[in-house]
Amino acid sequence: MIEVEDQGRMRRITLARPDKANALTREMLSSLETAVLGASRASVIVLTGSGKVFSAGADLEEMKAGLGVDPLWGRVSAAIAGFPGLTIAALNGTLAGGAFGLALACDIRVAVPGAAFFYPVMRLGYLPQPADPGRLVALVGPARAAMILMGGARIGVDEALAWGLVDRISEDVGTAAEALAKDALSAHPAHLAAIKAMIPRG
Repeated sequence: MIEVEDQGRMRRITLARPDKANALTREMLSSLETAVLGASRASVIVLTGSGKVFSAGADLEEMKAGLGVDPLWGRVSAAIAGFPGLTIAALNGTLAGGAFGLALACDIRVAVPGAAFFYPVMRLGYLPQPADPGRLVALVGPARAAMILMGGARIGVDEALAWGLVDRISEDVGTAAEALAKDALSAHPAHLAAIKAMIPRG
């Protein structure tokens, strides 16, 4: 349910459970962590989904079994944020719930027209993953972060672009991600890592 494709120095990781809106299971999160930590030869990671939704968040059945409070979420987002190269979330559709943290941990977010963004932790009675509020505030500011996390706001892609939650809108997020990755792929990995280390992160 996690597909990994290496294209030279670019690793494409795909959430591949389209029949369930790419809802994340513990097994998928563990595989995702392995795929990111194992990308030592890559300079760029592109994270995307299959089908029309990037991810609906956590699998509801596994949420009942404790997945919502599993520290694995934090480990996965930390692995993405700690990757020394460029990470791009190619959001092929709507992003919801715990999957928010995966996109927030990336350096760049590209989304398709019509995508929506919501993180219904207030309504569902869960806390967001510990690193997510800080990363969200760094992108959109505290008031807008509160609208999403406490007000339950559902943000459309145009508003998300205006807020800085996404960085570009494209009909073909895969091609857009490849274009953004071009310079990073041609750079020496140490040079790429040095520039990334100079950019403040939330």
